[in-house]
Amino acid sequence: MDKDCLEYAKKCESCQLHANFIHQPPKPLHPTITSWSFDAWGLDVVGPITPKSSIWHIYILTTTNYFSKWAEAVPLKEVKKETVVDFIRVNIIFRYGVPRYIINDMEDLSTTNRWTNYVRSSASNNITLQCKMQR
Repeated sequence: MDKDCLEYAKKCESCQLHANFIHQPPKPLHPTITSWSFDAWGLDVVGPITPKSSIWHIYILTTTNYFSKWAEAVPLKEVKKETVVDFIRVNIIFRYGVPRYIINDMEDLSTTNRWTNYVRSSASNNITLQCKMQR
């Protein structure tokens, strides 16, 4: 009977609207202040998403500009460091210029061969990749 009640509450729209949403204890906020647009970007991966898309994508790689809140996103079948570096290069640097900071909560991207080769071959050596593990 408990299981039936839980299933009913999950499907009930008014139960979802009036439910207590505090499931985790609050964490301290870390405000990020940027001086100008495209100065700092946040990078994150959403997923795995179920059901999969029609072409089997289960992740979404997202990035948000901290000043203007502009967002860029791309679907992925799997998350690889090389794919993330290519996304940064094509969707951020080529479109909006070289940012000062790219902040993520994933693995450190600055250790990948593709990133170090890109930094060596271009004038982009002033980018700071900050890895903030907050999850």
